[in-house]
Formats: sequence, structure tokens, C-alpha cells
Amino acid sequence: MDVLSDVIGVLRTGRPRSAPVLHHAPWALEFAPAAGSAAFHVVLRGTCVLRPTASRQSVDLGPGDVVFVPRGTGHVLADSPGTPVTGPPCEPGAARLPGPRPPAGDGPAALLLCGSYPLDPQRTHPLLAELPDLLRLRAAPARHPEPAATVRLLAGELERPRLGSDAIVPSLLDTLLLYVLRAWYDDAPLRDCGATTGWAAALNDAPLMAGLAAMHRNPAGPWTVERLAREAGLSRAAFARRFAALTGRPPLGYLTWWRMTLAARLLATSALPLSSVAAQVGYTSEFAFAHAFKRWCGMAPGRYRRVHAAGSGCQGGHELTVCEQ
Repeated sequence: MDVLSDVIGVLRTGRPRSAPVLHHAPWALEFAPAAGSAAFHVVLRGTCVLRPTASRQSVDLGPGDVVFVPRGTGHVLADSPGTPVTGPPCEPGAARLPGPRPPAGDGPAALLLCGSYPLDPQRTHPLLAELPDLLRLRAAPARHPEPAATVRLLAGELERPRLGSDAIVPSLLDTLLLYVLRAWYDDAPLRDCGATTGWAAALNDAPLMAGLAAMHRNPAGPWTVERLAREAGLSRAAFARRFAALTGRPPLGYLTWWRMTLAARLLATSALPLSSVAAQVGYTSEFAFAHAFKRWCGMAPGRYRRVHAAGSGCQGGHELTVCEQ
């Protein structure tokens, strides 16, 4: 399991939810802040602008552009920066729309795909925490052909639904998220002008990625700094220094954090006995695991399960749609 896929897989709490929305200018739509839900917008046709609710600066968007809002920050989509919002903010639980329906108006049309990825706000990975509040990926088929191809496939499924579309669209949205994040981190060395710290730098560092991949591939393994250093092809001291400098924590500190994150998900989404959960995250003793888990999150594993299992997002999601202006 590569690091990015593993992080998204563990932190997700359900399927992506989305709806196509067709607007005719003038229009403006506000999206309320949504903790635990990363918003996204794909411009399938036409143009629009996006501005965070707390800012007056707007971002121009055109066909094929993708916007990812990793922390669910409140924002506004509109046909132009000066168009006022007239309706209430859209909430994540808005009623489903049967499809793109044009509201009253005779201005230029914009077809968008709006929605969200449910993410666990209590277990945010530093890889995602370092992302900006608003991540925009311009349509650039020559530089990023995979996201561009995914947007084209999404547009085809939404404009011409056929058998299987209800299953294909969520899968394409999963794919699009990974492509957008991959493109963001691939471009980090160019965008950050040689920045040498943080997860953007870590994901572009081949030796460090070898050590991280080993942890994620086998989190229960009997890892030591020396064994991880061998995976990375570095000396023990060099690996430990490099890991801490780029990620902000020592190798075994990260490993423990990731093991506890995996354990929290297992406790919330499965009925596995504590001994099995402990074994899956590298503890041969249930007592040692319980002690480590309580030190990490402030409550015993059994209590954590009782508190979080009922509200977990382990079940498959359903299509959610957003308000229409």
C-alpha cells in the first residue's frame, strides 16, 4: 500500500457524495463550513468564480478545472465576483436533485459537479493538514493528463447516464481525488521553489518514501529505526535525521501515531476483539495496546468503541446533492 492511498483509505468515512448542478447567470451559491467533510467542485462546462467566505479574493474557474477544499472551509461559487448571495447556505444533508435543472435566468450557463468526501476530522493526517484551505488544479491535459481524462469521463457519465453510472461516478470521484493530490505533490518542488521540509518534500524524497512505504505496507511489523533505515538505504542516524527534519516527528513516533490511527478506525468500524485489533497494529499484548491507546487518545479502547462506533461512517455512502440556485 502506497502512503497516499493508505492515508485516504483510512481517513475516509464513507463514499464521495455529489450532484450535477446547472446555473444560468446571474447566480451565487454559498456553501456552509462542514467539519469532517472535504468539499470539491468540478467545472464541466462554462465558467465561474470561487471565493472563501472569509475573503474577498476570488478564483476564476474554467472548463475542466477542479477545486478541492480539504477542511470544508465555507465558500461561495458565483458567475462573477460581484453577484450577491441571496439564498441560505447549502448544507451537506440537502435533498437530492434529480439532475441538472436550469433555474430562472437567461445568462451564460455553467454546469458543475459539486460534492464532498467524508473524512474523519479527529484523525487528520499531517499530509492532508499541510494542504492549503483551497486547492485548485487547472485543466492542463499536457501536464496532468490523468485528472483531465477523469473529468471528461465524469462529464460523459453525468450528461449521458447509462447502466452502471451510479457505481461509476463515485469510483471516478475517488480516482479524481487521488489524481488531484498526486498532481499537487508532484508539483511541489516547482511550486515551492525548492522547499526542503514538510510532507510535500517528504513525498518527493525517494529514500524517505521507501521507509514510509514499509511502515504502511506492514504497520504491525517489528520495526526499529535501523530496520527502516535499511529499507531506505541510509544509515540509522541519517534516516532518523532526515525523517524528523521533513515530517516533523521521529520515525517511531510517526509509526506509533499511525498504528493508533489504524486502531481507532478498527475500533469504530468493526467488532473485532481487542486482542485482534492489538495484533493488527503490532502489539502482542492486549494490555500493552490498551495502555498505549489510552495514552494516545485519552480513553480506553473499549470506551472509545462505545463512543464512536454508533456514529462511524463505516457503511457505504449514498449520493448526496447540493442546493440549486
